[in-house]
Amino acid sequence: MTTATTPTASLARTHDVFNQSTPWADVNLFTTNQPLQDALRMHAPDLPLAGLTALGAEMGSAEMLTHARLANTHKPQLHTHDRFGHRTDVVEFHPSYHALIGAALRHGLHATPWSRTGGAAAYAHTERAAGFMLFTEAEPSVLCPVSMSYAVTPALRGNAAVWADWSAGLASTRYDPRLALFSQKSALTMGMGMTEKQGGSDVRANTTQAVPDGEDVWGPRYRLTGHKWFFSAPMCDAFLVLAQAPGGLTCFFLPRVLPDDRNGVLNSIRIQRLKDKLGNHANASSEVEFIDATAWRVGEEGRGVAQILEMGTMTRLDCALGTSGLMRQALSIALHHTRQRSAFGKKLIEQPLMRNVLADLALESEAATALSIRLASAFDHKDKSEHEAVMARLLTPVAKFWVCKRGSVFAQEAMECLGGNGYVEEGGEGTMARIYREMPLNSIWEGAGNIMALDLLRAVRRADTAAALADELAPARGAHPALDHLASALPLRVDAMTTEAEARRLAQDVALAVQAALLYRSAPGAVFDAFCDSRLAGDWGYSFGTLGAGVDLDAILARALPI
Repeated sequence: MTTATTPTASLARTHDVFNQSTPWADVNLFTTNQPLQDALRMHAPDLPLAGLTALGAEMGSAEMLTHARLANTHKPQLHTHDRFGHRTDVVEFHPSYHALIGAALRHGLHATPWSRTGGAAAYAHTERAAGFMLFTEAEPSVLCPVSMSYAVTPALRGNAAVWADWSAGLASTRYDPRLALFSQKSALTMGMGMTEKQGGSDVRANTTQAVPDGEDVWGPRYRLTGHKWFFSAPMCDAFLVLAQAPGGLTCFFLPRVLPDDRNGVLNSIRIQRLKDKLGNHANASSEVEFIDATAWRVGEEGRGVAQILEMGTMTRLDCALGTSGLMRQALSIALHHTRQRSAFGKKLIEQPLMRNVLADLALESEAATALSIRLASAFDHKDKSEHEAVMARLLTPVAKFWVCKRGSVFAQEAMECLGGNGYVEEGGEGTMARIYREMPLNSIWEGAGNIMALDLLRAVRRADTAAALADELAPARGAHPALDHLASALPLRVDAMTTEAEARRLAQDVALAVQAALLYRSAPGAVFDAFCDSRLAGDWGYSFGTLGAGVDLDAILARALPI
């Protein structure tokens, strides 16, 4: 007969845990981000920073990181019917998802900038852009409906009656998760439904039909029958969708709950399934069918493409902002980790190769931030300045193309700084793996690389584009030979550009030139020189960590995370 024995304490304990980094948490994401502060100082010198400082503290807190982990661990659940067999089409989210989106609305990252007046409106889009980047660092999942609520606002004004009823709710900062009549809610969110199975980015191939159905207080009413292949954030209160009306492809306002005079019932939007995505798991993206769904026309029949382009401009800004925020968070985690972990007798950040990698990542991150904030500032001033209007048209596809293309390779290199720890999705360092999975999204969404290159061609075909680009680069003339060479050639290339096959190269070069010119004005000389030497003069390899021997790595790293 044998008896069980308990191991002695000495046998149960095999090792002490040491040489591991602490989580990157309970830090202020704004006050530790000098590149972002300097970009704001250049483009919005009179902007009060108290709101961004508060947002930076909140989004860098351990509490918000926990919400991000839980919202992604507990995926949204689709309930098409209740237990009695009634159709419900409800998506259930974890409470952490609601905590996150509530914070995004509380800080005005959705449609609030459009409601600003007087002095508060001067930098409304730039301030919101900085806040969007800070929020992305903690968790990008809820920013899909937030971004769409921001982007639809200008287009929604095409239906004055709907705008009058919905504008206050869309600008409200008091999040309300209930599925209820719009007039009974403290805040409203909106989504979009544009692409279909057969067309994707080619929305002119859409087959969803819109049949006139009379007119009421919201104007011309239609019945929609068809489908949408990507219908993101299906629990929003309403959507702007495209459908084929008698006069051609048209934009429609589609509420989930019909207004009072339609008995306040659910609209005929059938959620077929939720997408099983590569990226974040917290946000729901769905496929839907419309079965005589009720919608109201926004704008004129046949003008749907023009309106979607207007909305796409705003969401493409957010793609660049979101990628820049993810870059910044990946860089911060890598710097934080390498400052604490040792290998081969030194801290990782003291190892020459690692220092080169980290400095190279820091250059890329700061350049992305500079370009994204510059684009946001153009939206603040484009109605008052022809130069800013041109820059908004030019830099939207350029920033969306280049910043988002750089995101995935950036995340892979930053994850490698953590070794195996970066590949594990748990705890604080699990954020790095989520960032890596999320990075390709912004490059694909709202128009992939080829669509952005074609949009750039449309922008440069305007007669004023080359001159405006030359003016944009002029402040940095004489600062670096490689930048001078590129700046001299670009306006001529813009004027002569006719071949679609060369459009990606043009987008890349415009992005690099503008980034360099911005860094000359907002960053220390060590950052500007290293960026120009590597990205423009060719003193660089084919991967991060190949900066030349003369680069001031100490100055770049000290600026990247000065704590």
